[in-house]
Amino acid sequence: MIFAPQIKIPAVYMRGGTSKGVFFRLQDLPPAAQRPGAARDALLMRVIGSPDPYGKHTDGMGGATSSTSKVVILSRSERPGHDVDYLFGQVAIDKPFIDWSGNCGNLSAAVGPFAIATGLVDAGQLPADGVATVRIWQANIGKTIVAHVPMGGGAVRETGDFELDGVTFPAAEIQLEFMDPAADDEEGGALFPTGNIVDELDVPGVGNFKATLINAGIPTIFLEASALGYAGTELQGDVNGDAKALATLETIRAHGALRMGLIAGLAEAAQRQHTPKIAFVAAPADYAASSGKTVRAADVDLLVRAVSMGKLHHAMMGTAAVAIGAAAAIPGTLVNLAAGGGERNSVCFGHPSGTLRVGAEARLRDGQWAVTKAIMSRSARVLMEGWVRVPGAT
Repeated sequence: MIFAPQIKIPAVYMRGGTSKGVFFRLQDLPPAAQRPGAARDALLMRVIGSPDPYGKHTDGMGGATSSTSKVVILSRSERPGHDVDYLFGQVAIDKPFIDWSGNCGNLSAAVGPFAIATGLVDAGQLPADGVATVRIWQANIGKTIVAHVPMGGGAVRETGDFELDGVTFPAAEIQLEFMDPAADDEEGGALFPTGNIVDELDVPGVGNFKATLINAGIPTIFLEASALGYAGTELQGDVNGDAKALATLETIRAHGALRMGLIAGLAEAAQRQHTPKIAFVAAPADYAASSGKTVRAADVDLLVRAVSMGKLHHAMMGTAAVAIGAAAAIPGTLVNLAAGGGERNSVCFGHPSGTLRVGAEARLRDGQWAVTKAIMSRSARVLMEGWVRVPGAT
């Protein structure tokens, strides 16, 4: 038998925020993978090493967690007022599946640096020193992200003293603005898909829960930690080793997705793992973060724990942080109430790895809440660049 040799594809392995992913320019992919479909998905799953029944990604670039099993495709944008189009794929670990339904807010921080370094942004608009503004079209959700990327000596500056909980080493700060992050009505969504800031979510066989169902940054289901039997101070080991608890959270997530109109039937939730997210909130309390650092109640407005791809996240997804900021800015949501209620334009929340501050601008328009912008800072760094290799038969 003759086996096809491996092929190599230009790629960059990058950290963005508390995530890692393999970045490609659209033009560098094999022709069959330059358009959506089975060929593209097969290639990118093989790059990551999925599906892997061992759950280790030993034969791929993935890191066997939801935060490190990601792919990004970028191209020059033909959309007026934008520099680059950004498409994100969340690769399942043990199933042959890529979820293209949402954005990754953490990897959004790496899009500007990658686009600048690989020539996707016109060099004439870039300062040699200072801050470059890169306008990004997030193709998964049809939204604009503005990245403010530090420059030095005509290149992206990656090193610095900005510290991000959940990332071991400091780096240069990249500020991200998520413009008009809520879903558009014409896209079949709204900031609050049910029209309510708090709903009663009935989950047969599980219980009845107060829930804030919001679509800002990424569709998210917010619950009260106490209603689930949690304190809001949990770390990954407190939740991810409990198969029954994870199954319960997935059941609630499926019913929330149905209530939000994201799926037509509960069975569809299994094929939409990336969205919606499910998170639980609580009032501030002291706890020890996963690094051993003490997070003090006096230093945060509330506590948030979020589940991604069926597991409690080690820190916080960037898009979920946008949802947290948006919900916190609107009086009466469960997030806002956990933070003490009232009006606010920023919130600092505790997560398993530490704390994060996110700002949001919300206002009433014709009696309906709208979020005009959410802002947060992340960092990004190139870890490796060159070519990724995959078997030619892929």
